[in-house]
Amino acid sequence: MKVLIADDHPVVRQGLRTFLGIQDDIDVVGEADDGTAAVTLAESLKPDIVLMDLKMPGVDGLTALTELRARGVAARVLILTSVTERGHVLPAVQAGAAGYLYKDVDPQALVQAIRAVHDGHVLFAPDAAEAMLRADPATEENRGLAALTEREREVLVHIARGRSNREIARALVVSEKTVKTHVSNLLMKLGVQDRTQAALYAVRHGVGAAGEAARD
Repeated sequence: MKVLIADDHPVVRQGLRTFLGIQDDIDVVGEADDGTAAVTLAESLKPDIVLMDLKMPGVDGLTALTELRARGVAARVLILTSVTERGHVLPAVQAGAAGYLYKDVDPQALVQAIRAVHDGHVLFAPDAAEAMLRADPATEENRGLAALTEREREVLVHIARGRSNREIARALVVSEKTVKTHVSNLLMKLGVQDRTQAALYAVRHGVGAAGEAARD
């Protein structure tokens, strides 16, 4: 996995590079000290994962994340921040973050989180996850869920469980092309931009609980 570190503190960057560098499956390909550099390097180095701090001088992490998505950069972004205000979690997710952790995370847990996000999962520190679940669902278009077909709902369940299109196709005994079509349709109906947001939508609305996806 190619990882780009974006943090304005040299000591933090060096510590992350040193620890991640000893992992057999992780290659730190670059460091950025602000959001502008993070976007530029992400475009040129094409990392799989960007470890993004939120508070950086000039262009902050949230703005950089938004710009990455606007430019179509495929890297999955894992927020790693010391900012504990829960109000920052939802905007980061809406901007496309695939995970949200705090800098006091255990180093080995961080490695596991990077691997999980790389594999398509969404991952949040307990406090961040609680902030998401406590967000007012009335602010979302709840009618979007009702607009889903039975098959689209099944696909959403699998997305919430972090499964790839190939895995979903195998589980539902359909082609990957068909799954891609269902994914595009459900994203549009739910009013979300990507699979990460769809997965979080599913969690917040109880989709994927026991009894769902009986064909799984």
